[in-house]
Amino acid sequence: MTSTAPRTRTRYARSVAHSHSAAGRHARPLAAAIGVGVAVLVVELIAGIAANSLALIADAGHVFADISGMALSLIAIRLAARPPTDNRSFGLYRLEMLAAAVNAVLLLVIAIVVGVEAIRRFAAPPDVQPSVVIVVAALALGTMRGAYLEIAGDLMGALAVLVAGLVIFATGWRQADAIASVVVAVLIVPRTVRLLRDSVDVLLEATPKGVDLSDVERHIREAPGVTDVHDLHAWTITSGMNVVSAHVVLAEDAKPGDILDHLGTCLAADFDINHSTFQLETPEHVLWEARAEQSQH
Repeated sequence: MTSTAPRTRTRYARSVAHSHSAAGRHARPLAAAIGVGVAVLVVELIAGIAANSLALIADAGHVFADISGMALSLIAIRLAARPPTDNRSFGLYRLEMLAAAVNAVLLLVIAIVVGVEAIRRFAAPPDVQPSVVIVVAALALGTMRGAYLEIAGDLMGALAVLVAGLVIFATGWRQADAIASVVVAVLIVPRTVRLLRDSVDVLLEATPKGVDLSDVERHIREAPGVTDVHDLHAWTITSGMNVVSAHVVLAEDAKPGDILDHLGTCLAADFDINHSTFQLETPEHVLWEARAEQSQH
């Protein structure tokens, strides 16, 4: 039996090539933040080695991880701007998520190395030059506060280093440097875990955050002229770009064009999904699909 049911497919958003990811809209401030971060990194690293301060070196590592993440994101944004091809119909948008995953792993490695070294130094604290630590930490704190871009999360780390320098200067308690290093390492972990989890979710095509699939299904079922929906999927291409696909069963008197317009508008307005693909089917075609599936078993 050959089905005569219409198998109409449409993308409500004309082309994903004309969309812009959330990261792509921030390319310019991202580049500026990288410049600020590199300056802070160089000063902290040189001063940390000169002052024998693990806290400064740890914060430099924190900044380095952020810079590398921003640099990877910026490269991914430039590559993702290339038009889609027959071999890559969505272009290179997923590079942003790969960059995020690599950055998360790098951050975790830095946190572990800093934590281990901090424990060793707490037991046998070396001489630290607190005056250098105080000056550089204050400079880094002021610079990052002024930038207040992608490296705003490093403010707490710089503040911990500054406090450690003041404690050592005032009391001579050198273990403060190791404690500040642990604080920096601890500050790295939570957002790193979130970054890794979010990027892996996107790569595994999990349902986007903030999108309740059962709610999406209800909206589709309630659309005029729709009697059923199945094979409903929602996933994320890259940051800020959610996608939905579904098989929609039409009533006998339904107007396919009106239904597509309604569904596209509904998903864009209520779920921020501007790229949706619907396969329109008649009830007869659904029965044919069921028989075809049974014959395969």
